[in-house]
Amino acid sequence: MAGSERLMLTTYRCGEGGSLQEALRIGAVRFLPRGIKKEDYQRKGYFDVWLPLLAPSPELIKEFRKDPARKWNEFASSYEREILSNSSARAVLCLIKEMARRTPVAIGCYCRDESLCHRSVLKRLIEDARQ
Repeated sequence: MAGSERLMLTTYRCGEGGSLQEALRIGAVRFLPRGIKKEDYQRKGYFDVWLPLLAPSPELIKEFRKDPARKWNEFASSYEREILSNSSARAVLCLIKEMARRTPVAIGCYCRDESLCHRSVLKRLIEDARQ
């Protein structure tokens, strides 16, 4: 079924995920949102589950922020290596893929531009995940 399978998987910007209430919203971010009470994370469209395991390392984020447009390909490759070298993260990718076969799942981050955000790489890694 690989390749032809249909996953109910999408991405969104944390804080703007209110319209995705039918999906399980996963916050793949390193830090919790500032100034938002824990009990408001879901209601304000941030996430249903916080999963920092799938966020880029602080070092990788720091390097990327120096020049995002120029460093995107380098960042994406480094982030992919970080995730795929971590057996726990690989297991979570498989879990999310299995969930997305059965129910809508959305992967969120704070970045405005998804084309320069790890969530676009993460979505592909989930789609490509193998047991």
